[in-house]
Amino acid sequence: MANMCPYGRFTHAVVRGIPENFGSAAGDARKNGEVSVDLAKAQRQFGCLTGALRQKVGLQLIEIPPDTELPESWRIEDVAIIQGDTALITRPFKHQRRSEVDAVRRVVSELSLNVVEMGGEHGESGGATLEGSDVLFTGKEFFVGLSSHTNRGGAEVLADTFRDFAVSTVPVCGGARLKHICSMGGADTIIISSSDGAKKTLRMMEQLTDHHYEVLTIPEESGANCIYIKGPSKRDFLLHRPADECPDSISAFQKLQDYTLLPTACSEASKLGASLSSLCLLVNRKHTYF
Repeated sequence: MANMCPYGRFTHAVVRGIPENFGSAAGDARKNGEVSVDLAKAQRQFGCLTGALRQKVGLQLIEIPPDTELPESWRIEDVAIIQGDTALITRPFKHQRRSEVDAVRRVVSELSLNVVEMGGEHGESGGATLEGSDVLFTGKEFFVGLSSHTNRGGAEVLADTFRDFAVSTVPVCGGARLKHICSMGGADTIIISSSDGAKKTLRMMEQLTDHHYEVLTIPEESGANCIYIKGPSKRDFLLHRPADECPDSISAFQKLQDYTLLPTACSEASKLGASLSSLCLLVNRKHTYF
């Protein structure tokens, strides 16, 4: 049956630490193509995120150690889709990322979630790929962005796994991943970038849904990815990019009345094509296993 828990209610956050070879192989200021990333700063920002989730929101934090053999494994959102008591272990597009699922599989199993594998006919032989950065769950339905990392086969596996919810596919217009241009700001609010591509994707989503959503438009695309949580205290929290990273977006976030706004830096991870939600998996469990 569909999970009747209030949307955004979570008890645990699963994260994976920033490895020493974050973005590259050596040096404190790492090179990734033309982009320079700072390892120490990335680790500080990761610490601030985990601190906010644990100390301010009140979630129980499960941290998987960093792994230099899996330098992108800190993008933990990509490797599992969790809804209710079910965790779908995904199949990332890059072959070198597929070993990242092993540690996450162990954690969600220990949390007594029902683990579904993306294997069999939809896996190796079917060529299906699916990453969490392309999946937006609204509490009522799933939208799956068709991107360079997620294809229709992956969306079909998701639909087969979560049969209580409608699953719609939309092309990602003007952004690398669906959740780079939009996220949820509550049970009925979609936060979306003001870019032309994002607006086009939103129009497609509106045509595909039977539900009405309020729309909060964010002027900066990097600010459109937020993390909404209704914590154990039943307060509404929104983790969002801070003023020094998205100065024009702060006034839009302040329209969310009665929310606790938690500015959370993500500049270093964003240089590598990640976003705030890339850095955690959120789980709702009634009992404590850790």
